[in-house]
Amino acid sequence: MTIVRTPFRISFFGGGTDYPAWYKEHGGAVLSTAIDKYCYITCRPLPAFFDHKHYIVWSKIEKVKRIEDIEHPAVRGILQHLGIQGGVEVNHTADLHARAGLGSSSAFCVGLINALHAMQGTSIKKRDLALDSIHIEQNVLKENVGSQDQVVAAFGGFNTIHFGGQKHIRVVPLAINKEKKQTLQNNLMMFFTGITRTASDIAGEQIKKTEEKKEDMETRLHAMRALVDDAVGILENGTSLDDFGRLLHETWELKRRLTSKISNPVIDEIYEAGREAGALGGKLLGAGGGGFMLFYARPEDQEAVKEKLKKLLYVPIGFDATGSSVLLQNEKQVKN
Repeated sequence: MTIVRTPFRISFFGGGTDYPAWYKEHGGAVLSTAIDKYCYITCRPLPAFFDHKHYIVWSKIEKVKRIEDIEHPAVRGILQHLGIQGGVEVNHTADLHARAGLGSSSAFCVGLINALHAMQGTSIKKRDLALDSIHIEQNVLKENVGSQDQVVAAFGGFNTIHFGGQKHIRVVPLAINKEKKQTLQNNLMMFFTGITRTASDIAGEQIKKTEEKKEDMETRLHAMRALVDDAVGILENGTSLDDFGRLLHETWELKRRLTSKISNPVIDEIYEAGREAGALGGKLLGAGGGGFMLFYARPEDQEAVKEKLKKLLYVPIGFDATGSSVLLQNEKQVKN
């Protein structure tokens, strides 16, 4: 049996510039961190004496004889891409709800690819793990997804990720000390809006708008890319971290104007309530439309923010540094 743990992520700045349609021409960059909320993939070869060949457990239970009969598109696509010949059992569980803006779909893909390699006794480099997942989601499954979620899930850590050019992706760890990173972590608050959505639909709308209103969208995406450098400067230099929170407000104002599907009156009300209670800034995580709302609030303001948003689920978060990790392989615990 093999068990793999893969982190979800928070994207702070640059979201939208990680879509191939954009960065292949203009280049892109995001500032993101993996967090201590995970999806877990358990898999093992399935003995031949069962009536079915493949046993897949997610929100459904599937027992099928052929890979092409598997309903879960990512499982089907990954098994076909890796050329898995024998029967396999795959179980998926997660710490948080899917379709909530934390990169859960990519974390699943990264985790399953990693688990299947480990199950077969092989290892895969983090870069190849990210690139394989990007290929499967974008080219095999034809999803309207960017390229940052797969990279964060594979590598973990707090990084600036650059897209485009000959290397396609370049991961640059953030150069800040543990104390400053801990302070930033302590100033972040995450609330579940109660709304789930399919990120591919919202991303598809953004891609369409980029093509239809090219000049306007280019201006906004260039501005969102520039905020990545501003944020890195705040974190790596002696600037007050509160400026990071204020910059989050700026990127949210830019992002919500990309398409009409990114925000809605309910989300706007939640965001304004958090700001009125003392949060310096924040943003809706992921493509938009629902999911988790992130706020930057100083410790002395956090109880007021919680009280103002008491109808929402508050989820404490920390940062993850390891990325997708094999926890158990061939019944032996793997040391991280």
